Amino acid sequence: MNARELIRQKIGEMPHKPGIYLMKDRFGTVIYIGKARDLHKRVSSYFQPSRRQGWDLKFNALVDAIYDLDIHVVRNEPESLLLESKLIKEFQPKFNIDLRDDKNFLLLKINLNDPIPRFTLTRLRKEDGALYFGPFVHSSALRSTLAMARKKFFLRGCRAHTPGEEDYKHCLYGNLKHCTAPCISNVTQEDYLQQVRAAVEFMQGQTGELERQLEAEMKKASAALYFEKAAQMRDAIEDLRRTRPTTNKFKRIPYSLPLSMDPERDLQELADALHLKGPPERIEGFDISNIGGTFVVASLVSFRRGRPDRSNYRRFKMKGVTGQNDFASMAETVRRRYTRLLRENQSVPSMAEERKDAPVVKLPDLILIDGGKGQLGAAHEELKALGLGHIPIIGLAKENEEIYQPGVNEPLLLSHDRGALKLLQRVRDESHRFANTFNAQLRLKKISESILDDFPGIGDRRKAALLKKFGSIQRLRMATVEQIGEISGFGGKSAQDLKTFLNARSPVPPVAG
Repeated sequence: MNARELIRQKIGEMPHKPGIYLMKDRFGTVIYIGKARDLHKRVSSYFQPSRRQGWDLKFNALVDAIYDLDIHVVRNEPESLLLESKLIKEFQPKFNIDLRDDKNFLLLKINLNDPIPRFTLTRLRKEDGALYFGPFVHSSALRSTLAMARKKFFLRGCRAHTPGEEDYKHCLYGNLKHCTAPCISNVTQEDYLQQVRAAVEFMQGQTGELERQLEAEMKKASAALYFEKAAQMRDAIEDLRRTRPTTNKFKRIPYSLPLSMDPERDLQELADALHLKGPPERIEGFDISNIGGTFVVASLVSFRRGRPDRSNYRRFKMKGVTGQNDFASMAETVRRRYTRLLRENQSVPSMAEERKDAPVVKLPDLILIDGGKGQLGAAHEELKALGLGHIPIIGLAKENEEIYQPGVNEPLLLSHDRGALKLLQRVRDESHRFANTFNAQLRLKKISESILDDFPGIGDRRKAALLKKFGSIQRLRMATVEQIGEISGFGGKSAQDLKTFLNARSPVPPVAG
């Protein structure tokens, strides 16, 4: 199948939904990224000969260079705009010009370590310990929601980093009682920080209660014929709804970028380079991920006929390895993977008794280890111990893309423009991405674990009762001793001890989108 036939087939399968499309050249490089309300209509318009006469030279050059394309479906237009901007900055396609500059959508920022924290708007995310929310497509809706949050939680809007009495004399927020004025000790800094934490929770998307309040006020104003006030409530609700969905965080989608135009050719080229019996139908790739010896995990990715087979991806937590030992971690991962695969093979019924729905478990035709001689040697020894030493296995080292093979001293070096090496790089990069994603998920889960786990003597039942009543640690932190005491198992001293415990611990900063 040539490039145009492949493109026509893909267009025929495209949905009539909003999304992003990525055009690629014959080397698999992304050359143009666009957004569309209707992917099918928009992408098909590129390949209609009747429209070609109206195109300029640049557009003609773009269409002539397209050899493949990918799409990513989104839920609505704001999401497509955000994702388009993100991917253009990531891939820097040569035919895009509008969004390649430094323009960024608005972010909301607050640093809980400041003496008197305040929400600010920015377009750049920095490694400064602050919390960031966004990006937001609708800047006017964001500003309106921020003003609403400041008023609801009595937060300051002044610009001084550490305001004092002189600032308060000219402070509109303080004089209108929209701010509790911690700058003149009207409230303690700890009390003000509780207000800020509640606002942080609000900006993370927990706006349902406020929406219901606004809707009730809108209906009440409308019934009383105060139509101007009702319209204000309606606009406020719409701003809330337009702000909330844009806090979604888009995941990278590298597993589909770039793809080969001719995977069969790449597989045959790989078989020739490695002297395999034939093109490897199934390739399995392994990688290890850890940070300072903690959260040591491994990934297994599977490629079938040169393309990702994500239903057969697997991930592993190390059980028998302590500390940072990539060789031992790789050995454990390979041992566990193929011990289980052999066991599953033995459980498959014989050909005479095999049912149509019986699982089919196949060993790979090639194993790729992300690493050099050390990781490769550890994996190969495990294969031999399992009686699988006949399966071809290689290691791909990142620095110069050397290919290591068992029993061969010198690494194999393939030209960087050859499809065989690009295929190995895709397998290696996907295993690396999958391992790092799993590692990040475990770290985030650990960081986000309830602080209640550290409270002496609390059990799962009492912890569940607290969270059911208050909904979150932030709301629990703002509750009074009397309110906590209403929960079964927290009478008297227990409620006071829990309140003291929570006040002594600052909240774990949430991960903002």
